[in-house]
Amino acid sequence: MTNMALEVAFREMGIEFARAKVGDRYVLEVLQERGWLLGGEGSGHLLVLDKHTTGDGIVSALQVLSALKRSSKTLAEATAELALYPQTLINIKVKPGFNWQMHEGILGEKGRVENELGDGGRVLIRASGTEPLIRVMVEAKNADTAATMARRIADKVSD
Repeated sequence: MTNMALEVAFREMGIEFARAKVGDRYVLEVLQERGWLLGGEGSGHLLVLDKHTTGDGIVSALQVLSALKRSSKTLAEATAELALYPQTLINIKVKPGFNWQMHEGILGEKGRVENELGDGGRVLIRASGTEPLIRVMVEAKNADTAATMARRIADKVSD
């Protein structure tokens, strides 16, 4: 769920980036597959495989502090150029077992939204792992666009 602005910034710096399913274990799988040492989630969980194999808040904080010390920058200075894309997340209650991946209305609207966004945003739809919800997240350069498009997809869940 890492903000797309970070992906764009990495691309501009020539740093490889990959997305994994939500969850530390999936981030770990991608890191191991690619032979990488550093990965993380939008929640702040960083995996630093030469230090630890799970997302640990203390290890994450120490890694950030270490990078700031090496750069002689404050956190504000180090992140000043990164303008995060607005995200809209809508949780929709569904019946247990609801499979959004077989729902033509949701899939069709998701495709239309992705076409409209192009490289300027992204869509993430997933079932909650803990409750009967579908989570619809749209990220775009503009907050109104993200909100409108997330609502368009969410409205298809009840169709």
